[in-house]
Amino acid sequence: MDSTVRGTIEMTAAMTILGTIGWFVVMSGQPIMDVVFWRCAFGAITLLIICAALGLLRGRLSLRIVAIAALGGAAIVVNWLLLFSSFSRASISIATAVYNTQPFMLVGFGALFFSERLTMTKLAWLGIAFTGMLLIVQGSPDAGSDAGPNTGNVGTDYFTGIAMALGAAFFWAVAAIVTKKLKGTPPHLIALIQVCVGVVMLAPFANFSQLPADAWSWSMLATLGVVHTGLMYILMYGAIQKLPTHLHGSLSFIYPVVAILVDVVAFGHRLHPAQIVGAAAILIAAAGMNLGWTLWKSKTPAGSTQAIK
Repeated sequence: MDSTVRGTIEMTAAMTILGTIGWFVVMSGQPIMDVVFWRCAFGAITLLIICAALGLLRGRLSLRIVAIAALGGAAIVVNWLLLFSSFSRASISIATAVYNTQPFMLVGFGALFFSERLTMTKLAWLGIAFTGMLLIVQGSPDAGSDAGPNTGNVGTDYFTGIAMALGAAFFWAVAAIVTKKLKGTPPHLIALIQVCVGVVMLAPFANFSQLPADAWSWSMLATLGVVHTGLMYILMYGAIQKLPTHLHGSLSFIYPVVAILVDVVAFGHRLHPAQIVGAAAILIAAAGMNLGWTLWKSKTPAGSTQAIK
């Protein structure tokens, strides 16, 4: 199978899994700091078992690889904390929209650090996808509607929430760029190092005196660690190493579309027309980036046989 095709499949699967994470976070009923800690802890156990079974722990990792992966892990943990904290200050819809500026940051980093070419077509597809995201947000129910909780409630510290969501997007892009520096390193090991960093970072702040008392909460936290961290990051990091930055950024828009569908199925939220149009725009943009569609015909200069792309 072609490397790009395989990376596309992996990224699509990862974003689909990620789209369900909000339901598990809400249903766990735990404080944000504890959710992130247990996500890292269960993820570390899962990845340790996988790495051992694949024989990846027998080789010796260089200090450089460990240091770079640890840097990415710190960025990932800060990303989670900022994003989850932004929900209580700005609406979840607005915070998610702001957070989805990450592909633009990622494309910019790719051009800056990897000399990846920025064409008008790439920027146009990303612009269409982001416009779709804005339509989804503007179509969200107003506060006090019957669509369900956390769909349009603006917190008291709105601008701080916006800043946190932007910060989360920045640190996500940093983690993605750091991962590209580890090309050739098994994504299982990268993810293992990063969640272990998360455990060390958050252990002093986790509330061990009031652990979840029911099996349901533990099952939610375990799923966040095993599926949404262990499996999802293996898929995502494997895709990052195979895909050009602009394609990876485009496919990341699958995540909010899946999240909306989960809202419909799990919470009965109704999609407004603007949200339907926005979701369609995101999917079309992702397909356009993936399949190399163009939005306009290039003009070939007289006497030239090569079109400008």
